[in-house]
Amino acid sequence: MHSKIGDVLAQEVQLIGLTLSANEIKSFETYAAELIKWNSKVNLTAITKDSEIAIKHFFDSLSLAPYITSSDRLLDIGSGAGLPIIPLKIIRPEIPMVSVDAVAKKIHFQRHIIRTLDLLNIEAIHTRIENLHKTHRHSFSVITSRAFTRLDRFVSLAAPLLSDGGVLIAMKGDLAEDEIAASDEVVNAGGFKVTSISRYTLPLGMGERVLTFIKKGKTV
Repeated sequence: MHSKIGDVLAQEVQLIGLTLSANEIKSFETYAAELIKWNSKVNLTAITKDSEIAIKHFFDSLSLAPYITSSDRLLDIGSGAGLPIIPLKIIRPEIPMVSVDAVAKKIHFQRHIIRTLDLLNIEAIHTRIENLHKTHRHSFSVITSRAFTRLDRFVSLAAPLLSDGGVLIAMKGDLAEDEIAASDEVVNAGGFKVTSISRYTLPLGMGERVLTFIKKGKTV
């Protein structure tokens, strides 16, 4: 029996060309149930209503799915309760993924979910992102962040970890253009450029979001 979260998510992700299997829906339902349970003791998220978890957390995370391929290696910076990395891992198990967060309780929760869902080839690391610069230099073809920090700081922290030809994807709210304009000079000074933005609307009237794509060098 699907929960409301499973039903809402399965229906709405069809808008972005995704079809979830019964096992994937079950994984999302388990994830949501554990998130709500842990959140009552450990502050992981302010979003606790079923429909909002389905859309603002899971659907929003899955909006990245069209932009990653099986040949990628993904890093999620400041991943918090595992968003977007765990939703992406549920539907793209073949892609190696690493998450990093400086808050121990959030990484403990992620590791709990990884074990509970038996997710493979995914590592949740408790550290500051700067500490990965020596161990994971140029290791990732896609680096994501979801409401983690300002765009210019995201670029400076992620740059040493990005492989040649890789892409940074910042998940932002509806004021992203203002932030891009404010960060443009610093981003360009680091040898990077915003190559495109993709604006989308969350289902059920839950807001506007923007994906900002940043690459090394100039736009072709």
